[in-house]
Formats: sequence, C-alpha cells, structure tokens
Amino acid sequence: MMLTAAHLITLLPLILVGSTAVIAMLGIAWQRHHAVTALVSAAGLVAALVTLPLTIPAASSPPLMQVDGLTVMAGALVLVSALVTVILSHHYLTGYIGPREEFYLLILCATAGALGLVASDHLAMLFISLELLSMPLYGMLAYSFRAERSLEAGIKYLLLSAAATAFLLFGMALIYARTGAMDLAGIAGALVDAPDAWMLAGAALMVVGLGFKLSVVPFHLWTPDVYQGGPAPATIFLATVSKLAVFVVLLRLVLAAPVFASEWVQGLITVLALLTMLAGNLLALFQANLKRLLGYSSIAHFGYLLVAIVAGNALAMETTGVYLVTYLVTTLAAFGVVTLVSSPFGGEDADGLPLYRGLFWRRPYLAAVMTISFLSLAGIPLTAGFIGKFYVIALGVADARWWLVGGVIAGSAIGLYYYLRVMVTLYLPEPGMRARDVSNDWGSRLGGITLIALAVIILVLGIYPTPMIGWVQHLAGN
Repeated sequence: MMLTAAHLITLLPLILVGSTAVIAMLGIAWQRHHAVTALVSAAGLVAALVTLPLTIPAASSPPLMQVDGLTVMAGALVLVSALVTVILSHHYLTGYIGPREEFYLLILCATAGALGLVASDHLAMLFISLELLSMPLYGMLAYSFRAERSLEAGIKYLLLSAAATAFLLFGMALIYARTGAMDLAGIAGALVDAPDAWMLAGAALMVVGLGFKLSVVPFHLWTPDVYQGGPAPATIFLATVSKLAVFVVLLRLVLAAPVFASEWVQGLITVLALLTMLAGNLLALFQANLKRLLGYSSIAHFGYLLVAIVAGNALAMETTGVYLVTYLVTTLAAFGVVTLVSSPFGGEDADGLPLYRGLFWRRPYLAAVMTISFLSLAGIPLTAGFIGKFYVIALGVADARWWLVGGVIAGSAIGLYYYLRVMVTLYLPEPGMRARDVSNDWGSRLGGITLIALAVIILVLGIYPTPMIGWVQHLAGN
C-alpha cells in the first residue's frame, strides 16, 4: 500500500515529534543551549498535540497502523505526559553537571515510539515501536551515570527488557506460524475454529513480554530498583508514557484477536491481575523510600486496570480511558514533587521519606500538591482517582468478576494505609532532622506552575468529571 496525502495527515503528529528530534539534534551539534533545546522539544510536542485531532476523520489508516478513537485518546495522553516530563526535566537538569541537551532527544525518540505503539495494527509495527520506546529509556535511566544507582537502573532495565523482548518475539513467531498473518485483522480472520495449544502458547508468551513492561506480578522485580535508581524525569516517563502505550497495545490485542479473548488466556490475566493489585500494595507497606513506594503503587494501579482487559466488553475502552487520564494526572503530580525537591541538588534524588518530614512547614503549597496527589492515588472521593477506581469497580460488577472486584477493594484498603503514612509525614515537625527543600522561586517557575495546575486538575476532575467522561466516550465510539 502506498502512502497517500490522507495518510501523511494521519501521521502528522508522529512526523512532527520525529522532526523535532532531528531539529534539536542539529541545534545541539551547532551550539549547546539547555533552555533552547527544552523549548524546541516542548514546542514540537505542543505542535503534535494540536494536530492530533486532524487524524481522527481519516477514511483509511496508514500501513501497519490503526488510527481510531483509541489511538487519538492514547496519543493525546502520551504527548501531554511527555510535555510535562520535558518541563520538569528542564527544572531538574538545570544544576546537572555534564551534557543536558541529549536527555530531550531521548524523550522525543521514546515519545515517537509510544505514538507508533498505540497505533500498532501489525506485529512488526508493534515490535519496532516497542523497541523505539524502550531503547531511549535505557539511556534516560542511566543518564546520571556518576550516581551508582542510576547506572545500575539503566543496566538492569536493559537486561530484563531484552529477556521480555525474547518472550514477546517467540509468542509472535508461534502465532505467525499457525495463522500465516501478522496483522491483527488477518490473525482474527485465520481463527475460524477455537485456538489450538500453539496459539494459546503464543498469546501467553506475548502477555508475559508485555506484562514485564507493565510491571505485572511476577514480572515486577525490576520496578522498585529501577524507579529508585533512575533520575526522577526518567522515572516519570517510565511510569506514565511507557506503561500507557504498552497497556493500550494489550487492550487492542484483546479486543481484536480472538485468541487473547479465549477462556484460558482470560483466566491467566485474571490471576495476574489479582496477584498484581494485592502484591503491589502489600510490598508498598514496608517502603521508606518514596520512589520505591510509588513504584509499587504503580504496579497495583495497573493491576486494577487489568480488570478492563479481562472484561473486554463495550465499557472496557471507556473505563481504560477514564482510569488512564486520572492515573496519569495523579502520577505526574506525585513524581513532579519528587523531581522539584531533588532538582537543586547533585547526586542521588531526594527519595527517602524522612527527607519530606515537615515539608508543609517549609513549602505549604508543594505539600498541598503532594497531599492531593496521594489522596487521588488512594481513590478518595472528590479527587480524580476516585472516578477512575469507581469505573473499574463498576466494570467488574457489570461483568460479574467478583474476585477482581474484591481484589480492587482489598488493594485499595491496603493502599490507604501507606498513602496516609506519606501524607502524615509531610505535616510532622522536623526538630533536628535532615531535610531537602526546593528553591525559593519554585512556584513562579514553569515546573512549579505545572504542578499546581496538575493539582487543580485532580480536584476539578474529581468534582466535575463530565467533560473528561464525554471526551473519552466520544473517542471510544470512533
């Protein structure tokens, strides 16, 4: 199939992100300037976001891709998360000793991979986009290579990601060997009868490979170490853009390919969902490191989201969209506070929970942002997190998945304890304790303004979620 003018319009956001990476690279080669590189990167992401609505009326999708409402919704969330990451990265890297501009190239390349991944309709496109997303993350996680934990995080993610890719490729090979097709429509068309053992094995291996990227238990062991060791902006990108893109791919596979909706594979995902939501919360109970705690929290939240994968009905896409919006806004705010507190200092990030003791008495507005984000992560009413969790529970009840509903409720009850523990720490007095602080002008800088805006959005979505739900429903119907 040849690319037409309509195809190029559909690909415009991806083209703009890739072109921005090339422009930034040429600018760095000519003259290094941290602020200009960050500005160019942000401008490219904003331009891609503005052109994204032009892609939805497309009569036909480009080769190897499927551009529909899910693609546009996921693409918008990817671009917004990447834009926030760029803004916080500029704040974080200002005091970094060494080259800073290359970090934005890695963000742009990984964002291009994520945009390709959420639109993948072919196993080859899925693999290429997943690697384009993953490879820059190795460099981002190891960017502060002078810090021992950062280099360890990059190497650990590299090795375990390579193992997961092997599982994914083997699963693709088994499915291709049985169907002779690599596009999702072809795979679905080849399955006239019930899938055989080889097809089920291929689907299970692909679930394992994607489960690693999502930190699904028992493929989660890399998560706390990588979250703790990686620079805060890299961790933000990993927790938001990377997981979002991979989850959308898994959802698309389940909705499009019958083998992923078979009873055996659904049973496997159900067990993984229960293990993930319970183990993630239980392991977070014992964490005194804030980044590790947020890592385990992220594991639990994608355990909740797997309920939508298991249900796989008409409400699944709407539930996924609502939950991803609420999760992304909340996670960006929580990790953003860690980024701002870490940025004025060299060496390791400010991730120890005792370092945040009494933050309210030093920076009350920053403590308020973190409080709101943790209330949302806990699913407290009048926050965005409550709306997302309500959708998941409603979906589980509508599909009579009572074990999963019980798991969501039990996991939420466990999570409430360690979320409250962090919030209480923020308001304790700090006599003679070592503390970290942000710069005095944090609230007037773009990173601080972004965090305050995220906190306001969390509250607005919790109180008046109708526009968000309408937007998701509109795109889910396309």
